[in-house]
Amino acid sequence: MPDLDLSRRIVYRVDVPPSAVARRRVVYKRDGGSDLVMDVYAPAARPSAAGSPALVFVHGGRVPREMLAPTEWGVFASYAELAALSGLVGVVFNHRLHAPTDYSTAESDMRAAIEYARGHAGDLGIDAGRIGVWGFSGGGPLLTWCLRERPSFLRCVLAFYAMLDVRHLLPSDAAPELAARAQAFSPAAHLATEAGLQLFVARGGRDSEMINHSIDSFVREALAANVSLDLANHAEGQHAFDILDDNERSREIIGRAIAFAKARLLAE
Repeated sequence: MPDLDLSRRIVYRVDVPPSAVARRRVVYKRDGGSDLVMDVYAPAARPSAAGSPALVFVHGGRVPREMLAPTEWGVFASYAELAALSGLVGVVFNHRLHAPTDYSTAESDMRAAIEYARGHAGDLGIDAGRIGVWGFSGGGPLLTWCLRERPSFLRCVLAFYAMLDVRHLLPSDAAPELAARAQAFSPAAHLATEAGLQLFVARGGRDSEMINHSIDSFVREALAANVSLDLANHAEGQHAFDILDDNERSREIIGRAIAFAKARLLAE
């Protein structure tokens, strides 16, 4: 990740209307001397007094502390703009996933960001009862909370080239506390048979074996539980295909994903 051009935007064309509203560096949480911030991209016009549904983008990691904050990355700015162009409020926030041991902290940050967005829904133009979460890469384990808690306001979950099961990374003789932690942060371990969240998962065929193993495990568990799952496989796609592979298949998958989110979030 340090060698990646962080200004890169998604390969899907986004024509942002000049009247679209972007609120930058909104402080959603203070922890000691640290201010955690989010950027909020709203549609040009609020459709109703209730506001627009929100699509919350969860960056991956590990992100070194000295690296440019994900709210400044081109990929998330362009995704949030695409959300706004699609009639949704795009929310991008920074969380503290700096090391493999930081998932509990990062989950706390994610929950705080969503709580802030919902708690300030009127000011931000958000419909607090319609939220979607879209996770990427190493942010995949944070999606476990969505499946475990299944809050009533959460309408859909999307994952792009994300770690969705970390249990296979442990040795067979792992200590019980490590096994419990892997279970707690493996979305694949928290799928259920009852009607629940609508899921969309995209994978790159040329991604790392570690990540694709985790996605394949998630898909098997989802099918076994008969949950609602849309799967998009980019056979020739690499990790971060949405910014690195400028081709029709990448654009098709991005288009399918945003259409999926719109259908779930805007439906009555």
